[in-house]
Amino acid sequence: MKEQIIFSMKAPYREDFQIKGYSFGKGMKSACILGPIRGNEVQQLYICSQLIKALRELEKNGCITNNKEILVIPCINYYSMNVGRKFWPVDNTDINRMFPGNEEESTSSRIASGLLKAIKDYSYGIQFASFYLNGEFVPHVRMMETGYQNTSLANLFGLPYVVVRKPQPIDTKTLNFNWQNEMTAAFSVYTNSNDQVDEKSAKQAVAAVLRFLTRMGLIKYESHSGYISHIILEEDLSNVSSTKSGIFKRLIETGQEVRYGQELGYVIDPFLGDVVETIVADTEGIVFFSHTEPLVNEGDIVYRLIHRLHE
Repeated sequence: MKEQIIFSMKAPYREDFQIKGYSFGKGMKSACILGPIRGNEVQQLYICSQLIKALRELEKNGCITNNKEILVIPCINYYSMNVGRKFWPVDNTDINRMFPGNEEESTSSRIASGLLKAIKDYSYGIQFASFYLNGEFVPHVRMMETGYQNTSLANLFGLPYVVVRKPQPIDTKTLNFNWQNEMTAAFSVYTNSNDQVDEKSAKQAVAAVLRFLTRMGLIKYESHSGYISHIILEEDLSNVSSTKSGIFKRLIETGQEVRYGQELGYVIDPFLGDVVETIVADTEGIVFFSHTEPLVNEGDIVYRLIHRLHE
């Protein structure tokens, strides 16, 4: 294992801001794996630490393929993580909405620019990411529909689902979109937690990445076959939203099967304690996402459902 500085920037009031990476093997820039870009992505940081631990052992045993380099960057935005902020703490900007970045603009834009330049030449890019919705997801791989996406490669992670998203204007500023434009096969991996460690899904994510690296011939590792992934378009997911604000009581967990009209949760009046809304399923299928925060606002998406496919 070799530690290296991926990007460095002077800071006026504290030590220099440095993004560190850990490389395994040497030769062709084969795979780059990224951890938190946002300061609340504790689960993503933990997953990267476990990957580094596993790759360090594999390298020790001579299991990194010759002429292949794997780079793991466990954390990009540790400034925010250190002070408990989600976005870049100086100006509250989201670094993952600043790509491809510009060296002459804001600090977060400079970070995005420097990071992309350092990682754009890798064949495969894996980002442990978080979504704009607060809640739990079924573990899955997400790709932008840029014309360069390859769902066959995404299947090699062996996670239950591969989600393809048609990019909106705001998505064109994300790492995944810009990484693909640099001709890197880029994948975003999601587990069912962000701001706290979920051991079960973390192990699943580590196994998925090691499985992918094995199937791409980058490491020698005995991995289980995983799932035969089901490819879904994000636009085909059914959103179930609340029409009231209040305390949210969840009845159904992520990954469970539901029937049309089944009760999924309640919205409770925070003062009187009455149920002001019963959330029900608008289709038969599987819960792909569920809201986990104790409070809910009017119009919030509280569940996303995968329509059951009938033979």
